[in-house]
Amino acid sequence: MLTLFLAPAAALLLLLFYINLRLASPLLAIPIRWLRWILFALFLAETNGRFDWIDRPFWVVATGAFLGWFLAESGFNWLRVSAISLSPLPLFPKFTANTSGDEWPVQERLLRVRDWLRDHRFTPVQALKAEVGGGIWLRVSVYQSADRTMRLQVAFLPQDSGAITVCYSLSTETQSGRRYVTDNFFLPFGGFYPENWHVDRSPRRRALPKLVAYHQRRIARAGETAVAWETEPLDDLNRQQQAMEQVNTELGFLLPHAEREEHGKITPEGRFRIWKEAWLLDYLGIAGRY
Repeated sequence: MLTLFLAPAAALLLLLFYINLRLASPLLAIPIRWLRWILFALFLAETNGRFDWIDRPFWVVATGAFLGWFLAESGFNWLRVSAISLSPLPLFPKFTANTSGDEWPVQERLLRVRDWLRDHRFTPVQALKAEVGGGIWLRVSVYQSADRTMRLQVAFLPQDSGAITVCYSLSTETQSGRRYVTDNFFLPFGGFYPENWHVDRSPRRRALPKLVAYHQRRIARAGETAVAWETEPLDDLNRQQQAMEQVNTELGFLLPHAEREEHGKITPEGRFRIWKEAWLLDYLGIAGRY
């Protein structure tokens, strides 16, 4: 009876995986991971029932396989975090102006985003890029609302499959000196933000119109008065990177520079926070709150 379930479930997994090779959707990746995990446990238990490798009930073997997958993936994720910590590449890379003319990928779903921005009077301000390792560049197109009080970063994240995931970050500064940031990045962070930043990471809000509306509601609920942006995006973004580097070193997420060559960039506590947030994002689509 279970075999009749496993075959279509495996076919569904392959179909979803194929679709996501083209879409690179973080939301679609969540059910793919759950289905892959559950199918692994059930398939191993079913195979054990046929060949009698272990004299244990089906549910015991399935549970053991389920936990075994958790331990294996946890170990792999921990190794990835450690590799990032030991890598010579900076966690907060420096951005430069992108003058190559390739700031916006020519894909229909992404071109529709650009059309929406134009229709809602968002104007392009600057195109930026930063190397994230191995010759891979993070490209960011910066837009501003008509009244210049809302700045939008559209980030294009290349995937191993060749597809591109698009993420958004909205920023507003207020008269009180606070900065409100709303983004839908799905990459684990685990660190700290400057004290005057109010950051809301919403990785499950993939649609730009909904994310913009949510950001506007945040500002309205706070009762703050937004001010127009005056600094250039490149200068502001690189200052942000420097501020993030400093505050995360002071608060113990990053090791002091003198210790990084021997021990890596991230403290053990920081590595655990990234590891935990990676699980929350991969299987629940929830970003950590720090």
